[in-house]
Amino acid sequence: MSVSGPMPLVRVRGVSKAFANGVAALADVSLDVGEGEFLSVLGPSGCGKTTLLRVIARLAEPNGGSVERPAGRNETGFVFQEPTLMPWATALANVALPLRLAGVARAGRLARAREALAGVGLAGFEKSYPRELSGGMKMRVSIARALVTRPRLLLMDEPFAALDEITRHKLNIDLLTLWRRERFTAVFVTHSVFESVFLSQRVAIMSARPGRIAAELAIPVAYPRDEAFRTSADYAALCRQVSRRLGEAMAADAEAA
Repeated sequence: MSVSGPMPLVRVRGVSKAFANGVAALADVSLDVGEGEFLSVLGPSGCGKTTLLRVIARLAEPNGGSVERPAGRNETGFVFQEPTLMPWATALANVALPLRLAGVARAGRLARAREALAGVGLAGFEKSYPRELSGGMKMRVSIARALVTRPRLLLMDEPFAALDEITRHKLNIDLLTLWRRERFTAVFVTHSVFESVFLSQRVAIMSARPGRIAAELAIPVAYPRDEAFRTSADYAALCRQVSRRLGEAMAADAEAA
């Protein structure tokens, strides 16, 4: 499936993935992601969203099909469902780790790590350890670590799912601020209709396992988006539209079973 507008930065073509135990996670998935686009991948739990993201990230190999994406080592950042921070290291050291692994000199990597922490609203917390941070702050550190290499592509796997609603809403707004400022391409996996509509320019809906792209819907609302948008009639109408298409995909899967 193609995108209109920006040239695709990611091209997924006919990707299938089955695990060693015989479970088929993905079946003939095709999807384009435009340069600079914010795309959400929405679907029920277990539909293969995370598997698709891992295939795009080259953390898992497909059994069939192909994926084209930025090839450089630091061109892609990944934010997992959990912050996965090193508990013995400060926030600054956690964020600087990718630069350390890339061989960036100490002074340079620490300066960039401080800049990345400031970019997610954590200036002044450089010396804090993960145990001293809230869940939302730890996720901010994880996002800063993913962005410190200045990747063209940021892949995010339900990063806010475990957070309370107030923190989640704040991080949604902060993430959009980062995206607009840093101009990376974002692929955001979620099972929340409301989050997908709030964040995205386009929502790709996946069917139940084996996952397929059942529908793609544009979210034709300008940025910036804030709490006023979240309570608007336009937002409610778009959420109903996306919910309906998600329900249709799930109903079609149930009939085919």
